[in-house]
Amino acid sequence: MSAKTKIVVLHMKELIYTGIFAVLGILFVVLLILLFWPEKASGGQDASDGQTSESSEAAQSASESIYIPGIYTTELLLGGQSVDVEVIVSEDSITSIHLVDLSEAVTTMYPLLQPTFDSLCEQIYETQSLDQVSYSSDSKYTSLVLLEAIRNSLDKAAKP
Repeated sequence: MSAKTKIVVLHMKELIYTGIFAVLGILFVVLLILLFWPEKASGGQDASDGQTSESSEAAQSASESIYIPGIYTTELLLGGQSVDVEVIVSEDSITSIHLVDLSEAVTTMYPLLQPTFDSLCEQIYETQSLDQVSYSSDSKYTSLVLLEAIRNSLDKAAKP
């Protein structure tokens, strides 16, 4: 029996890459363990005891607010053209209402759209409600379509 010597050649780049991947793999496993490891009951209670007053204050202020602050849009299709009705609300009021992507084709085809929209917006800003809005009989259907789009956006913004 003859003993044959085997020579193994290791390249430095391969060793470095292997070491880096091994370290990254170990870090990944440690992070997964930390993420999914259940917290201790005593530690969770201490943290929640310190925050109960803050969460009760937040709950009280949340009960006073009407809307979730943000920008809410509803798409309105007019003659194959799309116009977005954008409503911006704060916690307790309607801040702004805009027609977005209003093209010249839409304003030409529907000349009452912009004046009716402006009239409705003024009333909504004053009353902060859609219930007391009045409109003329000349623009009844335009007003109803716009009010429905604004109502849809406000329904999205309403607190559950």
